[in-house]
Amino acid sequence: MLDEFGITDPRVRSIFLNSAIERRGLTLPPLLPDGSRATETQGELLRKHRAGGLAMGREAIEACLKDAGASLEDIRYLCVTTTTGLLTPGFSALLIKELGLDVHTSRLDVVGMGCNAGLNALTAVASWANAHPGELALLVCIEACSAAYVFDGTMRSSVVNSLFGDGAGALAVMAPATADGPSDPAGTTPATPATEPAEEPEGPAGADPALLKFSSCIIPEAVGAMRYDWDDSHGKFSFYLDPEVPYVVGAHAETALDRLLAGTGLLRSDISHWVIHSGGKKVIDAVRANLGLSRHDVRHTTGVLRDHGNVSSGSFLFSYERLRAEGVTAPGEFGVLMTMGPGSTIEMALVSW
Repeated sequence: MLDEFGITDPRVRSIFLNSAIERRGLTLPPLLPDGSRATETQGELLRKHRAGGLAMGREAIEACLKDAGASLEDIRYLCVTTTTGLLTPGFSALLIKELGLDVHTSRLDVVGMGCNAGLNALTAVASWANAHPGELALLVCIEACSAAYVFDGTMRSSVVNSLFGDGAGALAVMAPATADGPSDPAGTTPATPATEPAEEPEGPAGADPALLKFSSCIIPEAVGAMRYDWDDSHGKFSFYLDPEVPYVVGAHAETALDRLLAGTGLLRSDISHWVIHSGGKKVIDAVRANLGLSRHDVRHTTGVLRDHGNVSSGSFLFSYERLRAEGVTAPGEFGVLMTMGPGSTIEMALVSW
């Protein structure tokens, strides 16, 4: 990327080279006759968001259904999250048309919530599934982050440009049908992220977990620390990340976890598996330090960051897929899903196998 865009500023190069990211999926601006890259307008970026998002979303949904042994005809509820563009109608309606889903499919679009959106939306998906036992609900996270880039050589933009990548993931949720009515939301099945081929596990994957509980913690004093707003100087939207974000998130991680575990009788030491958003190297380190986690605990978080960068709302699905492919989970074990994003907000979910 540095060579592609002719970046020579040593400060910017240092940001890219020390990001713990080795590769990302991106849709670059078109090439000009002189070999440089075009500066895209907001309209061109929005078209990139729509075209790339639909392609990735379709691939993620099809991979998820194949893995779950389900078909397009089985989908009864579709919830789509995205932060990298605004479409009306949104991706949920566009995907229903694109995939030929039942026109009576219930749908929800969660737009602009940021990197924490996937888990927040999962609360809605789980609630719908629990109210409709035996029916398939789908969460789809679509992030065409390269449709939200600004190239101006500033340190602010360089941090963002060094971090985010394109990707999509999907998760299938179903509550078991029982004679007594709805029960707890049931196991989930991950999609193959659209930016990488399916990773074949060496052995059988563990059973899918049950969703037990959700918690949310917003940090109002840091409401402006992560934002995606209009930049008058460029005539387009752009991301802003405060340098203090890792420390703000890390400092509130314990509070969010305590809230999640309250009333369950579980201790932090009872959690066997951690699926944490790949927010960036410093964010991961801050969460590790504040929750007392090992490098092994966050192996999939750092692996996804290395191979895909920060894929915004879908990052935790990429990590969950890798955990599931390992086949290391065992009945009776507990896990925590964790995402962080604008607000500033920490979202968590407790699961059990």
